[in-house]
Amino acid sequence: MTGPARRPRTAVITIAAGREAHLQRQREALDADEVDLHVVVGMTGSPRLGPVDSAPEVTPISVPSGHRGLPLAAARNAGARAAIEHGAELLVFLDVDCIPGPRSLSRYTAAALEVPRATLLCGPVAYLPPPPRQGYPPPAELACLAEPHPGRPAPEAGRILLDDKRFDLFWSLSFATSSDDWDRFGGFCEQFAGYGAEDTDFALRAAERGARLAWIGGAVAYHQHHPPSRHEERHVRELVVNARLFHRRHGFWPMEDWLTDLDQAEVVRFDRARDVLRLLPNFGAKLRAHRLR
Repeated sequence: MTGPARRPRTAVITIAAGREAHLQRQREALDADEVDLHVVVGMTGSPRLGPVDSAPEVTPISVPSGHRGLPLAAARNAGARAAIEHGAELLVFLDVDCIPGPRSLSRYTAAALEVPRATLLCGPVAYLPPPPRQGYPPPAELACLAEPHPGRPAPEAGRILLDDKRFDLFWSLSFATSSDDWDRFGGFCEQFAGYGAEDTDFALRAAERGARLAWIGGAVAYHQHHPPSRHEERHVRELVVNARLFHRRHGFWPMEDWLTDLDQAEVVRFDRARDVLRLLPNFGAKLRAHRLR
């Protein structure tokens, strides 16, 4: 008779550019009994980390930011390499503005022992409102502030839903995969820089290499409130460049709702039927007017 399976050595990988208060709240929600290592990848210098006695050991690394925008894809790849070099067997990616819910990390590790190989584990994401004056409550009380996003599967806690089709629903802000599968999938494409589309590209390329999705009930990440990045001029430029790159690679447009919204605001011209996407003259002024509505 064999005993219970050993918990895989687990690393949380967080990429950061500022947002140190968000990172600190994330650190406070991590439990060293569930996570062995926290790799924090700075993209605009090394973030300052306050002490958190219950959190796992931190490995800080840096990735230089270029003129094309924050190197989100390259930073995630660098974080994965560092985690694997430190013996991680399960890689959990959490964006800096995500707070893991109670038992979210243990549900990821339990699922990793249960699901077949070549799987992307995806937990539900709930978007928090702006924090009250006294700040957000402890993670155990966040569920009363936000429900999981209705556009993605959110099984009951303890359930796992396998999925071979809906790779367009993959979000990189909270997911996990084994180090072996990470090598199999090939990481994020570093031709993408700045905001948008790199996560859908990663999921589709993983699918081409045999990946499936597993929606992990109860592995909730609570997304801390901040203004939408797509409402900033530099991010709109990045989004257009990345959307064009994605279209060349896959033959269809990503982020169609966002592109349509920006088209209606006369920020971009987006014509899916003619495969047209371009910034419009004076798009910055149109964007600012749209943002104020």
